[in-house]
Amino acid sequence: MRGFNVLLHKEFREAWRSRKFLWIPLVFALLGMSDPLTNYYMIDILNAVGNVPEGFEMLLPELMPVDLLQASIGQFQTIGLLVIMATFVGSISKERANGMATLLYVRPISFAAYFLSKLTVLSVIGLVSIIAGFTGSVYYTVILYGSFDVATLLASFCTYYVWLVFVLAVTLLMSAAFKTTIATAFTFIVIFVGQIIDALVGSFWTISPWKMPAYGIQLIRGTMEMSDYWWSILITVVLLIACIVLGIWTMKKNAAMTKI
Repeated sequence: MRGFNVLLHKEFREAWRSRKFLWIPLVFALLGMSDPLTNYYMIDILNAVGNVPEGFEMLLPELMPVDLLQASIGQFQTIGLLVIMATFVGSISKERANGMATLLYVRPISFAAYFLSKLTVLSVIGLVSIIAGFTGSVYYTVILYGSFDVATLLASFCTYYVWLVFVLAVTLLMSAAFKTTIATAFTFIVIFVGQIIDALVGSFWTISPWKMPAYGIQLIRGTMEMSDYWWSILITVVLLIACIVLGIWTMKKNAAMTKI
């Protein structure tokens, strides 16, 4: 791939200058910390806020450490993915619209190098972000509720990372295929509507990329049917590769749309 190292250096430098390596992991860290702390101090928070009737008692459910991690992953699945997709959905389309891509296309680089350099940097940012998120959640959960089995926790982390890279590949594919506004709409439809459909009628199938976050939690609980897990991993990786191939093809196809 011609120019991959040069483009990779460019993408890392731009991501560092725009503080994406700082503020996106910070968002995930705050999301990870919020559920263990909020649940543990809920009574104190209510008392501090006031307006609680005299004699009022709230019986909170007995929570296991995995329940808190599941809640944190739920935060990643909504606010976290929203932040990531909104940040990166214009990665290619905006460069095409403002003429930046023209400066790259006239050089001896390949479209594959262009696409993969962006996906590589996005994947590294995603990795740092979920490390921050999982660390925040696990740290306070262990202090306040109890410990995890390290092996299953790492397996859950890797499972969620595969899902996140798939989300990033879909985001870049849409950015390569459409203008930013349309790409944003289609990315949200594919990811969020896919999650809603899987939540509503997902009991009719057991193999899907959209089940990966839930399967990571099931690994910790010890309730995972491993054949479904490995098939879902395989389908996710296949779709990830398909997104990369389609993304490179659409970049080449839409090169003529680049503003000069």
